[in-house]
Amino acid sequence: MAEQLKGFTVALAGPRKSEEMAKLVQNMGGTALCRPAQGTVFLDDEALEEGLNSWISHPPYLVIVTTGMGLDALFQTAERLNIAERFLEVLSGSIIAARGYKTVNALKKRGLTPEVRDDDGSTIGLIRGLQSLDLKGKEVVLQLHGDPAPRMLAWLQEAGANTRQVLPYRHTLPEPGELERLLTEIIEGKIDAVAFTSAPQFRFLSQFAREQGKLEEMLRSFEDKVLAVSVGRITSEALKEEGLQRIIMPEHERMGSMIVELGKYVAANR
Repeated sequence: MAEQLKGFTVALAGPRKSEEMAKLVQNMGGTALCRPAQGTVFLDDEALEEGLNSWISHPPYLVIVTTGMGLDALFQTAERLNIAERFLEVLSGSIIAARGYKTVNALKKRGLTPEVRDDDGSTIGLIRGLQSLDLKGKEVVLQLHGDPAPRMLAWLQEAGANTRQVLPYRHTLPEPGELERLLTEIIEGKIDAVAFTSAPQFRFLSQFAREQGKLEEMLRSFEDKVLAVSVGRITSEALKEEGLQRIIMPEHERMGSMIVELGKYVAANR
């Protein structure tokens, strides 16, 4: 692992654990730059209360749970509002679909088992699992982390479902100038790789590039000069939705594993 990233500059797009990731890059001989492509992630209490009350008063046929952290936030809010027991009853009465092992574990912690699972940890994998259900005219609650899921929403609409979204968290934009600096470095090839740890980071960056009329230029740079590194399947999906093909992703969804995988790729392609 030593020196695999020698002479390599990696931009870290995630604000979380950036110091730990930077140290790992440095230990592998590379240079790490902190380039946050998203701001803070905060709990949207008002939207969460509204979503919970609607959920309980109009129990859905199907519940799609996409993150364990989001489910935990829902139960914490339900407990604060003294409706946790009723919320659990409503959940138990619906068909539950879950994406990812962390989500399944969060459900199991509350005695719930999903009837529908993804087959690979991705949104597409979950859609494959849902295809056997007749959702025409059915009420569906889609729990997201704080980032929209256009592919899932489009599929549910095509299936004829009446979908309500519940987003416990809200992602904010980074400080002014951060996206511009990162975009310039990507286009000019001043960095060798960008490590993305969440889908919103790439969505914010690509939206900014689109507004500047530089999206195609940025995508070309990612295909030719700069490596796009993703922490896992959900983040990779956001990159693929914009047309990126060359994506480095670890087998296990861990930030450290992502940097190690980058090192292996660079060492094998020097």
